[in-house]
Amino acid sequence: MKIVTRDRWFEIRHCYDGVSLIHEPYVRPFYRCNMWHIQGRDRDVLVDSGSGVVSLREQLPWLSERPLLAVASHTHFDHIAGHHEFDERLVHPSEADVLASPDGERTLATAFLGDEMFDAHPDCPLCYAEYRIKAAPATRTIDEGDVLDLGDRTLQVLHTPGHSPGGISLWEERTQTLFSGDIIYDGPLIEDAYHSNLDDYAASLARLRSLPVRTVHGGHFPSFSGERLKTMIDDWFEAHE
Repeated sequence: MKIVTRDRWFEIRHCYDGVSLIHEPYVRPFYRCNMWHIQGRDRDVLVDSGSGVVSLREQLPWLSERPLLAVASHTHFDHIAGHHEFDERLVHPSEADVLASPDGERTLATAFLGDEMFDAHPDCPLCYAEYRIKAAPATRTIDEGDVLDLGDRTLQVLHTPGHSPGGISLWEERTQTLFSGDIIYDGPLIEDAYHSNLDDYAASLARLRSLPVRTVHGGHFPSFSGERLKTMIDDWFEAHE
């Protein structure tokens, strides 16, 4: 296994309008969480926090220079393992217990963490048996209709269960931008986790299809257009008839 230094572990891509993608390039694409940094006038949002293998705050200290809301789109390990590093942590109430007391089974770390997840390790080989997600109790729970006010922009919380019970998406109506978490992304979806529900999946996807989306920033894989979103959702329903 290739070894890389910690200062090379994260990659940042500035998109547009104060939105940046932070990811871990040495985590293979299927497992690689997209962390979305959304900058506002008064505070920022970080949607998801990655695998926790390397400290976000140590390598990207600018993340803590301004007030920041660390939002969990859901509580699978690849999305929440860095949450303990931030003072304000937001999650849907139905998964707050997982964020407060994460374990390998409920976060899916036991099922997925291993050599197949990585192209390289930071500094020295990882000991998977010693991997732990640190507790990060929510300082606030968020649910359908809540609004995150960043000063000059707002993000509406959409409860989009299916992949997991407390899955949420964030909708910025002004820019017609959807941060979808893992309810939908342009790659193979996980519909059979221990708490996935296909009826909820269908309802969430139907709801997202009705929005006037221009751009989707998902929890994995590249961003895509609103037209691609509709096509993917239609294909999903056809496959599940």
